[in-house]
Amino acid sequence: MTETYIEVKNLTKRFGEQIAVDNITFSVNKGEVVGFLGPNGAGKSTTMRMLVGYYIPTDGVAKILGYDCIEQSLEVRKHTGYLPENNPLYYDMYVKEFLLFMAYSQKISKPSQRLKEVIDLTGLGPEQHKQIGHLSRGYKQRVGLAHALLHDPEVLILDEPTSGLDPNQVIEIRNLIRELGKERTILLSTHIMQEVEQVCSRVIIINKGRIVADGDPAHLKKTIFSRRKFRLEIKEKIKGTPQVLRKWYVEPISPGHWFIYSSSEEDIRPELYELCVENNWTLLTLVEEEQPLEEVFHKLTMGS
Repeated sequence: MTETYIEVKNLTKRFGEQIAVDNITFSVNKGEVVGFLGPNGAGKSTTMRMLVGYYIPTDGVAKILGYDCIEQSLEVRKHTGYLPENNPLYYDMYVKEFLLFMAYSQKISKPSQRLKEVIDLTGLGPEQHKQIGHLSRGYKQRVGLAHALLHDPEVLILDEPTSGLDPNQVIEIRNLIRELGKERTILLSTHIMQEVEQVCSRVIIINKGRIVADGDPAHLKKTIFSRRKFRLEIKEKIKGTPQVLRKWYVEPISPGHWFIYSSSEEDIRPELYELCVENNWTLLTLVEEEQPLEEVFHKLTMGS
């Protein structure tokens, strides 16, 4: 039987007249790594703050491991690690000093042993004796993750953990999250679609406080796009669109090079190959183009 680790029912949050989160419902099961996506101001951070008890919902219920996030907030915190968008750290403290201080504050048993474990897990070994304020942003994020992991939580809630990092740092943190996801349930917000496709098994998209999509990335693409997209390139520099291709919707790229769209179920590659043979075209490329997750996001959040 599948265990539900995060449960949200009819969750709403208002700030005066503004509705930040509007009656959303979703659940996350044990072992899932879920990407929580949406434009700026869509309600992602507000939802996460309600899950960890920082905000009190206006209406609805949020639970983690069956514990109510408001009524049983101490129990929720025992089982949840949280990395907020603006990673709060004591910059004048040293990495090891800060984490040990937090371990004692949380009354973690065998704090020195656990400190060594999270330092090894997050790759902070070379930097553990440095002052936090002198670390790169990537290593500061690692310190934040180490802090979130100190009490060995079953659930991690990570709010844009790779925001502002350089490409190398993004890859490092992404790999770390992938490793953490092997043993934990993770709800992760990000604006990097490549990150979602590489790390997340499922995507929830929120827009203007409401959930507009929920599913694995491949399923969302198939659902949102009503057509399949193929790329045909031949050696002959034919301008425009040949008559034999006009039974489909065709988008010219360059002479002898086109994007060709079919219905969502139709694989037209065999037919395109036969057309090349019949017309004595030298075939260079015939592939199906994967529809990018960015387009799904754009269609669902911009109404195009």
